[in-house]
Amino acid sequence: MAANMNSGNDDITAGATDGMLGPNPFVGLRAIDMLAAARQIGTQAMLHPALLLDQTAALARDLTSAVSGKETSTPERSDKRFADPAWRDQPLYRTTLQGYLAWRDALAGFVERSALDDRNKERAQFVMSLVTDALAPTNTLAGNPVALRKAVESGGASVVAGMRNMLADTLGNKGMPSQVDKRAFRVGGNLATTPGAVVFRNEVLELIQYTPATPNVYARAQLIVPPQINKYYVFDLSANKSIVEYLVKSEFQVFAVSWRNPGEEHRDWDIDTYVAALIEAIQAVRDITGNPDVNLHGACSGAMTISALLGHLASRGDKSVNAATLMVAVLDSTSPSQLGLFTTPETVEIAKRNSQAKGVLAGEEMGRVFAWMRPNDLVWNFWINNYLLGEAPPAFDVLYWNNDATRLPAKLHGQLLDIFTGNLLSTPRGLKVLGTPVDLSAVTCDTYVMAGMTDHITPWKGVYNTARAFGGKTRYVLSSSGHIQSLINPPGNPKAKFFRNDELPEDADAWLAGAKPEAGSWWSDWREWLAARSGELRAAPKSLGNRRHKRLADAPGTYVLEA
Repeated sequence: MAANMNSGNDDITAGATDGMLGPNPFVGLRAIDMLAAARQIGTQAMLHPALLLDQTAALARDLTSAVSGKETSTPERSDKRFADPAWRDQPLYRTTLQGYLAWRDALAGFVERSALDDRNKERAQFVMSLVTDALAPTNTLAGNPVALRKAVESGGASVVAGMRNMLADTLGNKGMPSQVDKRAFRVGGNLATTPGAVVFRNEVLELIQYTPATPNVYARAQLIVPPQINKYYVFDLSANKSIVEYLVKSEFQVFAVSWRNPGEEHRDWDIDTYVAALIEAIQAVRDITGNPDVNLHGACSGAMTISALLGHLASRGDKSVNAATLMVAVLDSTSPSQLGLFTTPETVEIAKRNSQAKGVLAGEEMGRVFAWMRPNDLVWNFWINNYLLGEAPPAFDVLYWNNDATRLPAKLHGQLLDIFTGNLLSTPRGLKVLGTPVDLSAVTCDTYVMAGMTDHITPWKGVYNTARAFGGKTRYVLSSSGHIQSLINPPGNPKAKFFRNDELPEDADAWLAGAKPEAGSWWSDWREWLAARSGELRAAPKSLGNRRHKRLADAPGTYVLEA
């Protein structure tokens, strides 16, 4: 499977995978909140005219310098919009760039020097960035030298193709630029292809057991729990990019949960529903393998679910989970995050009412909200590629998965909002699951916690707090990548590295200062950690399931295919 249609899409896919859904912004963004932040900026201008005049004078000086050919500012090195040599070599484009940067910096400078408190400054800066990003010259044909050059070279064919793409998105994608060429992928065809079978099914999930790839396997099974807001095959993308494949080839018995995509009739599913379904899945795994316990692994909101499960099991003295892995998961919501930027009691209550009225929170709705929280990566890059350049969106497996989002039941959505705003998972006995209070410090099994250093969605310091929440022995590792790049991190990338420090001091910066960098993927370290906690090697089973749990369907199952 090709990762990209062409190398020209590398920057687009890299930026997009660094800023995708993860634990989606369950509150959303409302136009009224955007306008309120904008009004605050206007009020500051009226209340502090001297500051406005000072900033305007600075802008005028910078614009004069830009017109005279002087360089007063440079784009960030990570900003690929202005990478074309024309922005440096051609006077008109150079002046345009300097003028744009001067205007953008003047607006940001005014907000930063205003009398707004830190919270409102952050909101105002976000609104300002939406405006300045939208009005970047690169978003227009005349202001984008790459697009203009292609239009001339193609005799206008790229413009026609761009208009065709825009019409298709207007009719079929609710006006948002498509992020991926969906025609290039099929779940069970070139995605989610590791051999296996569904060996258990209830109303909430299917349990997939994967075919062993080695003569011997470890006695204790690995059970993977995906986020409820995405389909499970992020763990089984494609050859050489699949966590499932990697574990199977490393002599592990591997099972995965595939959540059902809930409809309006499932509005009352809550965290108890999902935890109870997981308990049934664990019982099935134990019965099939003949082992009394399992190792449990989850990412993002899937890690939140297994944390709730672990807390519930700990309260009952249940030892059916031997060890657990939590990947890019923040359980402590006190850490700064863009996801909580516009979270207020009013917005939370409105978000709850909206999902209750519909029965579900649609994945497409969450995806649109998150796109506008990182517009350069998730909107304007694709605007330029699809409409100005007239190119098809990239054919990239991770982007296909990201656009194959699922719905959240209204009741679970409301609970996740309460967990997020009340910091319930990190508050001892703050959350009840199946009637038992959850205290993560009472969870004494070994845990492996992984974070991404450049992760904007689940910041690494927040994940560090997750690692310190558990009562057992925890290994915390920090990958050098972002949210998805850290998760899908197969060995072989020469640029990959991660940090390890067996101590867990109170301060995350102190942990990093004492951490040792290690070359390669954290997958290799994780494999060794798992092997030490997976029992003895024994002959691999010759068939999947058993008499009580028969083969129901080939992997990837049926739930993952439900729209």
